[in-house]
Amino acid sequence: MLKLPAIFSDHMVLQRNKNIAVWGESSPGIVTVSLNNCTVETEVQNGKWELFLPPHKAGGPYQMVIKNGNDVINFNDIIIGEVWLAGGQSNMEFELQNSTGGSDIIKNASGDNVRFYYTPKVAWKGEELYKAEEESSWSKFNPLDCKIWSAAGYHFADKLSKRLGVTVGIIGCNWGGTSASCWISRNFLKQVPCLSSYLEEYDNIVKDQDEAEYIKELEEYFIYQEEFNKNASHYFETAKNPTWEEAEELFGKSRYPGPMGPRSANRPCGLYESMLARIMPYTIAGFLYYQGEEDSNKPYTYYELLLTLVKQWRHDWKDETLPFMVVQLPVFQDEREPDYKNWPFIREAQMRLYNNIKNTGIAVILECGEYNNIHPVDKEPVGERLMLQAMYHVYGGISAQEAFGPVYKSHYTEGNKMYIKFQYADPQVLFQKEDKSQGIICSEENETNFEIAGADKKYFPAEAAIKGDSVILWSASVKKPMYARYFWTNYNKVTLFGENGIPVAPFRTSYEDGSKVLGTDIQIS
Repeated sequence: MLKLPAIFSDHMVLQRNKNIAVWGESSPGIVTVSLNNCTVETEVQNGKWELFLPPHKAGGPYQMVIKNGNDVINFNDIIIGEVWLAGGQSNMEFELQNSTGGSDIIKNASGDNVRFYYTPKVAWKGEELYKAEEESSWSKFNPLDCKIWSAAGYHFADKLSKRLGVTVGIIGCNWGGTSASCWISRNFLKQVPCLSSYLEEYDNIVKDQDEAEYIKELEEYFIYQEEFNKNASHYFETAKNPTWEEAEELFGKSRYPGPMGPRSANRPCGLYESMLARIMPYTIAGFLYYQGEEDSNKPYTYYELLLTLVKQWRHDWKDETLPFMVVQLPVFQDEREPDYKNWPFIREAQMRLYNNIKNTGIAVILECGEYNNIHPVDKEPVGERLMLQAMYHVYGGISAQEAFGPVYKSHYTEGNKMYIKFQYADPQVLFQKEDKSQGIICSEENETNFEIAGADKKYFPAEAAIKGDSVILWSASVKKPMYARYFWTNYNKVTLFGENGIPVAPFRTSYEDGSKVLGTDIQIS
């Protein structure tokens, strides 16, 4: 018996210039792995084995041969290049075929600069998962396969490949609607006190749960929700003025995400076990991560949650320096809800991670969101800005001014005015998106998205003017400004950008400024 994880297959991309991890299961004996005239062997221990091939330069196609006695496995058409894991929820999962320009990309698909492995999406370990793994494999860039690839992942890989001149492989490991807690082990989650609610809420649900009744309820949910999704999808595609309320009147209430329990994709730690653990520690260049929407009901603890996830993944890949590129959430507002102002805390947590943790990057895509659509369809800017972050932080060769828009650096006050300084912004590079004019950037009709407050921490909209790499703020309602914040809202028009077209990143000048999430429906832990 000789077996490797499903992520090893024909057409796979292996990471260049690093030791290449290869592992699996086998009957007793000596396992040898050969690649590109290089052979490494190891002894099987308790039915398992692991070894590392020495670093290889980019190239291929190659063949990998794995042997143990008479058992032999061959993998063909292997390319050595760059490999990135694309994690997160639905906006990373969002398929190329549904994205802006995706149909043309798919129709004209050719070449071999991008390959993709989609980690089987099964929420629990069992026969369904094992069967899905048997049917999974790396795919090449062709019209049949690439339509279901992550659109953000594809654009990142395509642009990175063209910059580096090597094939880029993307490992899709994501699931729509999932909390970051789904991708972290119980051991890591329970070590952080402020994250205990994720485990406690789940444990309270399942402690007296009848397994047979739960499975029956889950199976009924799958049948019902599949029919609902089919009907609702057709309705939203064909109705003149579709609304969610009318959809539920026509087809019944959506039951998403279904009953919580040990087979739910939304349970804490679940997808860590059934997806992430099935591919670790496949050798990669780093992680791409687009997530946070699902945790916006607990925004005050998202920084600790995201930090714990980064620590977990780096620990599992046995590399504390492994690059981690985060997508900062864009604008979004559900028309059925008030602006709870909870997304600013998620964006802030994502920026805090970048500021505090080494070998991280942040792709600011503030203007890329859509009103009443949590899944903006244009993913090319997302991939583009992730690529720029990777080029700056990992591969070199570009400046910070190319990779970033303006990011808050510091502030000072003179009289009734506050001066905001930015990093990654040379003098005279801040401009409004529409006319690129210098000087006053607001009027009574033009909201600036800047606010200032005095010692009482009561914020008022600020008038603003650009002066070189600074913005000057003032308000008739604030005589002595002490605090400032920019774009402290879920959704509004984005008008202030850097010269490279990347927007100014949201910020506040102090964590102690009195900002809080509004609305009783938001649970803060």
